[in-house]
Amino acid sequence: MVLFKPSALLLKVFFWILIVLSLSPWINPPVALLLGFLFSHFLSNPYAKQNKEAVNWTLKSAVVGLGFGLSAEKALSAGADGFLITVISISTTLLLGWLLGKALKLNSRSSYLLSSGTAICGGSAIAAIAPIIKANERDISMAMGTVFLLNSVALIIFPFIGEALSLSQEQFGLWAAIAIHDTSSVVGAAAAYGEEALEIATTVKLARALWIIPLALITARIFKSEGKIKFPYFILLFIAAIIINSYLGFPKEFSDGISQVSRRVLTATLFLVGAGLSVKKIKQAGVPSLILGLSLWIFISLSSLAFIFWYN
Repeated sequence: MVLFKPSALLLKVFFWILIVLSLSPWINPPVALLLGFLFSHFLSNPYAKQNKEAVNWTLKSAVVGLGFGLSAEKALSAGADGFLITVISISTTLLLGWLLGKALKLNSRSSYLLSSGTAICGGSAIAAIAPIIKANERDISMAMGTVFLLNSVALIIFPFIGEALSLSQEQFGLWAAIAIHDTSSVVGAAAAYGEEALEIATTVKLARALWIIPLALITARIFKSEGKIKFPYFILLFIAAIIINSYLGFPKEFSDGISQVSRRVLTATLFLVGAGLSVKKIKQAGVPSLILGLSLWIFISLSSLAFIFWYN
């Protein structure tokens, strides 16, 4: 619903002002996401065609930059702590998604895409799996729309839930990495909660994203496909940043500076994510997909939270 339509130049100027504000310390990740959505909904995004690519590159750049703020010891510890819960959550989410998909009478490709996105890393997993199972545009739109909506909700409500439950920084970082789909929303929610939560969430989430590879290989066997498997190469750059920061004598002032800038770039990225969200995309998801996505999300959120309380 566009309330009024300013000139193209004025729209672009206003858009860039909000991006600059998102890069400042005055705007936090959830607010940036909401600003982006409101701008897109009431004014329209002047860079709608370029928005997806911009989100892709700024998110990857921000994540790699965050690696300069991590030590290898912390990264390995976080990865090890999250390994067991990652394996359990991925396998149970995929199984439950298959069962619920049948109960809701969703076609197998739609339910498999949505289950994969919920189990691993949202849009990235959907994009990797879609060509392998030969999903059509409607299947992809339904899965993406559902995941995108739930990501946006999670980014806003998870920090409040964490505070209400008195979760530690470590507990919240692990929970966000497991229970929230996309990397952008994971690091956004964790950044709003605290610096340590952000470090843990980023590391566990990227380690989780590597499960795209075995899932894609298994999927190719199940669907008897020879589709191309996409590897998230930016994760290697994230690991390289951690190694440089930990072992190559990188000056602390530089690493801290890069890490801080990356946090601000991440917030601006979430403004772009919000600017790419629309009521039309939400409607594309469809009721059965929303029910499946919401059910899986509630399951993985509650079960991972219970595991974290029990394990810690």
